[in-house]
Amino acid sequence: MEPGVLAISSISAGSLAFVLYRLVKRRNQRLLREALRKKYAPDLPVLKNHDTTTVVHSKTRVFHEGDSKIPPVIRTKQIEEITEKDYGEWETRDNSRNENIIELKLIDDELLVEHPGRGDEFDEDERVMELGIRESWIEENDEELEEHATFVEREMIGSGIIVEDSPPEDDDLDQRLEREGGKSGSVQVSLAWDDYNDLDLHLFCPSGERIYFNNKNSECGGELDVDMNVKPVSKTPVENVVWTSNPPIGTYKVGVHFYKHHRKRKTKRSCKFRIRVCLYGKIQEYSGIINYGKAMQMVTGFTIGTEEEVSKKYESHEF
Repeated sequence: MEPGVLAISSISAGSLAFVLYRLVKRRNQRLLREALRKKYAPDLPVLKNHDTTTVVHSKTRVFHEGDSKIPPVIRTKQIEEITEKDYGEWETRDNSRNENIIELKLIDDELLVEHPGRGDEFDEDERVMELGIRESWIEENDEELEEHATFVEREMIGSGIIVEDSPPEDDDLDQRLEREGGKSGSVQVSLAWDDYNDLDLHLFCPSGERIYFNNKNSECGGELDVDMNVKPVSKTPVENVVWTSNPPIGTYKVGVHFYKHHRKRKTKRSCKFRIRVCLYGKIQEYSGIINYGKAMQMVTGFTIGTEEEVSKKYESHEF
């Protein structure tokens, strides 16, 4: 065979092999994504679009609600967007986090309190007592919870499954927020679930602060203005963290912790939840499952500002 023909044949074979490799890789990623959606968000509809982007806002523009400028916003990758190898590594880290919460003795059997099925009625004295129990628990375990939260915060891949379609017509998250007086703003993160369990929303701020039930107002302007089910008063609870204006430049991470399992009205130790993240008017939603006794989840995250702005922010420590 002539050298020229041989070279062309080699190039063609190499190109074909590369194309086949890309096709197989895309197929494997699609199958992995579908499997993860069935595992972590079984109620979501079948995928319509397998292509995703981490870009929320790509360039500075006017935010009409405040007549301010929207900086670029990039979100984290989610587990359904990564390769099988990367997912295996994420799963190993997740197992380490589950071991960590047990080692720190943050799962207390005394929190598994039996509550009689009395409908939605509750006694104000009992609610105050539950608040006192949680405050005492925090006093005793604050250092350990902080250690665990810091461990979780290191994660760079979100566990939440992306909800592709717009919320169903009967979705009541907005009604829940209105019912509880939840605020909206430039950055708003809301957590909702559908039973009597006590889940807690944790928002890791660029300043290094963590907004949660024991630190409801951060020095960088964030506020937890809705915190529910310390006592099992609602099977349609919601929690809400908001920056009404001027959210700081930097990286934010959204965590969910299963604080307490309330044994009421068939409420289970496995809880489905959804997270809504609204960034300068752009809404993204995530779904997931969290089990009592397991680690806090880093559901998703996002970075506000250009790479240069964020680098300067962290280098100068001007939070």
